[in-house]
Formats: sequence, structure tokens, C-alpha cells
Amino acid sequence: MRDLTEGPIAGNIMRMAVPIAIGMVFQTMYYLVDLYFVAQLGDAAIAGLGSAGNVQFLVMAITQVLGVGTMALIAQASGRKDRIDANLIFNQSLALAAVCAVITLVGGYTLTGWYMSTLGADADTVAAGTTYLFWFLPGLGLQFAMISMGSALRGTGIVTPTIVVQVLSVLLNAILSPIMVAGWGTGRPLGVAGAGISTTISVAVGVVLMSVYFVRLERYVVFDPTMMRPRVGAWKRILAVGLPPGGEFALMFVYMGVIYWTIRDFGPTAQAGFGVGSRVMQAIFLPAMAIAFATAPVAGQNMGAGHHDRVRETFRTAVSALSAIMLTLTLLCQYRPDALIGFFTDDPEVIATGSEFLRIISWNFVASGVIFTCSGMFQALGNTVPALLASATRLVTFVIPAVWLTTQSWFELRYLWYASVATVAVQAVVAWWMLSTELTKKLDASGRGRGSAVSGDPPSANQP
Repeated sequence: MRDLTEGPIAGNIMRMAVPIAIGMVFQTMYYLVDLYFVAQLGDAAIAGLGSAGNVQFLVMAITQVLGVGTMALIAQASGRKDRIDANLIFNQSLALAAVCAVITLVGGYTLTGWYMSTLGADADTVAAGTTYLFWFLPGLGLQFAMISMGSALRGTGIVTPTIVVQVLSVLLNAILSPIMVAGWGTGRPLGVAGAGISTTISVAVGVVLMSVYFVRLERYVVFDPTMMRPRVGAWKRILAVGLPPGGEFALMFVYMGVIYWTIRDFGPTAQAGFGVGSRVMQAIFLPAMAIAFATAPVAGQNMGAGHHDRVRETFRTAVSALSAIMLTLTLLCQYRPDALIGFFTDDPEVIATGSEFLRIISWNFVASGVIFTCSGMFQALGNTVPALLASATRLVTFVIPAVWLTTQSWFELRYLWYASVATVAVQAVVAWWMLSTELTKKLDASGRGRGSAVSGDPPSANQP
């Protein structure tokens, strides 16, 4: 375990953020490598991969429930120096991971056909997306185990093992993708099916490597079969913290689904342009996301230890760093968005659509940085409901106007991107206000500071 309750706040954040960023870069490479080779198959394949990839947001909603709940509770337990509670949460998280994996596989294979037929611009897009999901779903199911183990380590202030495993997994995926998708060395290209297969194999190898690390090297949080028997009290604690962040990603799934639905009449080229543009945006967000991910355990451990001044300092440091990074990324997207899109495709229409998307949407990058920081702080405080409520404002400010816009004869794609920029700004203001209120409530109210981060005191490890 690494003690984050001592030393410079900025140093603690950066020591965690740098390896997290490296890991996230390699994690994103899963999708960018697949996208690069699938892009050679044509617009329908790109659009199908993009539409199918939106399912990732739904699965990430469930992984967020598991990951945020696990990380936050273990970070607070580590701050209290309560190893028994940290181990209870870790092992209960693994039990929940197994349940989530089963739900993902059953639900995914049952609903894939309906989902793709709803969003696909044409029959070829539907077929490509369905094929990709069929082979990608096992990898999505295996991600829950990876999330449980990685989040547990992050809660204790350790990120390097997770990063090493992610790097090795992505390198494996980079080797397998051209073999599976394009048929390098085999002469038997599998197309979009190969993209799903290569990713699933890589995730499976990653799970095995993480398990080996925990068995042989990890000493603070460890596998304990006696603690894996389902305990309702522990599950409630994990879900109480994790469900709202999961809801945020579920809403993201809704937003992305609405976008694909609203632009499908523009054809597969428009969906392909948006698909590439959104993947590029996710990739360049990684430095900011790494800081937000590092903020939660740093603030969480200090919350558990009762160091309230350090909790506030963590927020100020993180939001300043994130704003600077996001401003730099905005300037990059204003300068040459076409170069970012053109790396993946040479289709002029796809490049034009993706470039316009990036140029307009980049105006909300700084606001997005504020939202990321607030989300990490809510996780540290143990009350993630406000972050969900802030995200839910977009149901009214974006989804309803987007649906209305599609009914207008003058509707153009850029109006959708402008609407998104405005609604993210509103969300950032709401999130900041709610966090200010929560900090005052948790840290300043008399007698509510220490131990109030989670509802009630943590139960004994022997308690159900």
C-alpha cells in the first residue's frame, strides 16, 4: 500500500496520474488498433464498429459501479489503516464481477440483433456491427475481473502492476489485429470478426496476468475464498458508492445512442465520421482522465484519515491541471482536426465530418475537465449521487433538443455538435455547484468530517 495522506498533494497526484495515463493510452490502443485495420474495410465497417462500440459505454456503466465502489471504499479503508475491511471489499467485488460478467454475456447475445438494427444506417452496417459484437462480448465480460483487481490496487495507491498488464495486453492485441482482421501471415482475413476476437483474447490474457500478480506478489489486498461468499452488507456499500457513476456511463450510452440514431439518415459516411471523431476525442482525453482517476484515491485516503484541508487542496490542484491540459487539447483540435481524423481514413467525406465534429466539440473540453475533476472528488467523498444528477441534466438539455432537431427541414450535423457544447457547459456549472455544497457538508459541518464519507461505519469483516 502507498500512503497518500502524507507528502505534497501535487506530487501524489502526478505519481499516480503518469502511470495511469500510460495505461489508459495503451488501453485505448485496443480500439484504435482495431479501428485502423477495420477502416481499411470501408465506411460500413467503420460505422458498424462505431455503433457496436457504443455498447462499451453501457458495459463501462456496470464496470464503473464495480470499480468506483471498490476503489473508493478501499481507499478510505486504507486511509483508516483498516486492512480487514479493505480485503472484505476486494473479495466481495470479485464476487460481483462474476455476476456482472454473466449478465453482460446473456444480455449482450440476446439484444445485439435488435440494438444494431435500431442504430445501423444500412444493412451492411448492421451486419458488421453484429459480427463485431458477437466476438467482442466475451472480452467485455472478462473486463469485470480486471476492473475489480485494478480498482483495488488503485485504492491502495498502487497502479504500476495494472499498467504493466495493460501494456502487455495491448501489445498482444496489436500483434493479433493485423493477423485476424487483415489476414497477415495467414492469408485468411476475418474482417470485423477478427477485431473482436483479437481484443477478447488480449483481455483474457490480461486477466490471467493480473491473477498471477495477486497470487504471487500482492500482500495488502489478497484473494480470500472465505470472504468471497456473498455478503449483502458489503454489496450494499459497494453499490451505494458505485451505482451513481455507473448511471453516468449509462447516460453516456443513451447520449451516444441518440446521436447515432439522429444521424443515421445521413448515411454510413456520417456515422463513420462521427465514429472516428469520437474515438479520437476519447484518446486525446486520456491525460485529463488520468488526473481525474488519480484524484479519487488521493482525496479518498485523506478523507478516510480525516485530513480535510488536504481534500480541498486535492480538488484545487486537480482542477487547475485538468483545465490547462484541456485548453491545450482545444487548441490542437482547432488547428488541425483533419490530421487527427486522416490518420484512420482517407475518405474525404469521413474526414470532413470527423474534422467538423472535433473542431466544434473541442470548445467544451475545459468544461469536460471540470466535470471529470468533480466526478473524482464525489467518489472520494463517498457520495456519487450529485455527479449523476449533474450528468442527468443532459437528458433535458441535449436529448430532447436533439430529437426535435431531427424533425426540422433545416437540420444539419453541426447543430447537434453545438447543442452538445452548450449542454456540457451547463453540466459543468451544475457539477461545480454541487461539489461546493458537498464539500461544505462533509468537511465543514461540525462533527461530520471523520468517518462520514460512507453511510455509517464500515461493518466488521465477519458481519454479513
